[in-house]
Amino acid sequence: MSTTNLPAAPKPLTAEVFDSHCHLDIMVGNRQASSGDPVAQAAQAARASVEGILGEARAVGVTRLVTIGYDLPSSRWNAETAGLHADIYAGVAIHPNEAHASTPEVLAEIEELARLPHVRAVGETGLDYYRDWASKGDQHASFRAHIEIAKRTGKALVIHDREAHDDVLRVLAEQGAPEIVVFHSFSGDAEMAKKCVEAGYFMSFSGPVTYKNAAYLREAARIAPKELILVETDAPYLPPTPHRGKPNAPYLLPLTLRCLAEVKKIEPADLAVAIGTNGETVFGSW
Repeated sequence: MSTTNLPAAPKPLTAEVFDSHCHLDIMVGNRQASSGDPVAQAAQAARASVEGILGEARAVGVTRLVTIGYDLPSSRWNAETAGLHADIYAGVAIHPNEAHASTPEVLAEIEELARLPHVRAVGETGLDYYRDWASKGDQHASFRAHIEIAKRTGKALVIHDREAHDDVLRVLAEQGAPEIVVFHSFSGDAEMAKKCVEAGYFMSFSGPVTYKNAAYLREAARIAPKELILVETDAPYLPPTPHRGKPNAPYLLPLTLRCLAEVKKIEPADLAVAIGTNGETVFGSW
């Protein structure tokens, strides 16, 4: 994915909202890695700063971010960054694709990080059957361990669920879900959404809900009550229409929120307020 041609900013929202899931460490690294002349490199480095990314987002009404870890180094980085910025919270975990790295020592440090006051989530964890980078056995063991960490620390559990809906729901039921569960970048259909509603799980929608071929996601969003909806970028991944193939960033969140508002037949500002309330329920007050 190119990082040198960032999309134009959308029209600002009239109510504040927050990005429930992004990867600041990857965004900063990608932007700093751009090639070009020294002046361009200097501009990229400045733009790559966390404050720069926050500034871009604030300009369109996205005032706060949750930056998510996926391995031990990224979890450390995101926890440290959140500790330095009042408008950023962090999640820490070992991604299911890295589940083979979930040793007792690593999980102990993840739990230690999860207890920090500015770390508000254990995630992203879960199951990924699309890739075979980690065995299902390792993924299930890691997922169950993260569920227990979330329960012990009282933090929200942020789930990565890719082509594993039934098993994710089964493991949550067998292990006993934490009080707060979020399905990041919700990828299920209407039936999956109904099951999440019944269980009281939050569904966080990202750029793909805007894609022409994702009517099933829009139907899931239609079914999801606004009390259980979050919105995210998963930046720098999953940019919304019309920017597929370009780098994503928190300032593009209004495009996804406006799509969700249209699906829900409510004003974007009203949905933003509801999502803000949900964010306080999930991650606590800012």
